[in-house]
Amino acid sequence: MHTEFLTEEQKVRYGRYSGDPSDEQLVRYFHLDDTDLALVADCRGDSTRLGFVLQLTTARFLGTFLSNPIEVPEKVALYLRDQLGIRREISFLEEYLERSMIRYTHRNKIREFYGYQDFEGLNRFHLIRWVYSRTWLYSERPSLLFDLVTSYLVERKILLPAVTTLVRLIAQIRDRSEKRLWKLIASLPNAEQKSKIETLLLIPSESHRSLFDQLRKGPVSR
Repeated sequence: MHTEFLTEEQKVRYGRYSGDPSDEQLVRYFHLDDTDLALVADCRGDSTRLGFVLQLTTARFLGTFLSNPIEVPEKVALYLRDQLGIRREISFLEEYLERSMIRYTHRNKIREFYGYQDFEGLNRFHLIRWVYSRTWLYSERPSLLFDLVTSYLVERKILLPAVTTLVRLIAQIRDRSEKRLWKLIASLPNAEQKSKIETLLLIPSESHRSLFDQLRKGPVSR
């Protein structure tokens, strides 16, 4: 089972900001609607309000909560600050890091209100079936499949697991799909055809190579 298929770029950007979101992404993931603003109204203080929406929109965009919730691009923090009507420099956000209990309370509130699920407690039947179907129907590179699965989880509000957990799951499903394919292919030849195939692999006593090895080598012009 091959599990070393991620690029360095994929490892770096998994569950993290890898630069500024585009303007389109800002509008899609970081715009605060009336429901968001009503929920954040319960927060007291600028750092608490901005910290809350940073965690909320990060979960929407990345599919996870950051261990340091204010470690976001400045473009994101300013965009959210302006929507909250805050006119201060964003350096006050450091105050949010000093309130660990509030941060965890905010995470739980976001999970419950917006319906986010933890991957570890998830019934994975639908996910596994979806991945298995793609491995069976399409010849996709495992690195591409990893990105597709990540998007699948984000869109369905399933919080991303550790990168190794997702890599192992994809590798296991691909391995199962490949074994099924080889088993199906092996069942196609009849007894006579199997006998003929086997003769291709036999090495005659007067030779060091099987007929299959000889046929694999292309003709040489002299």
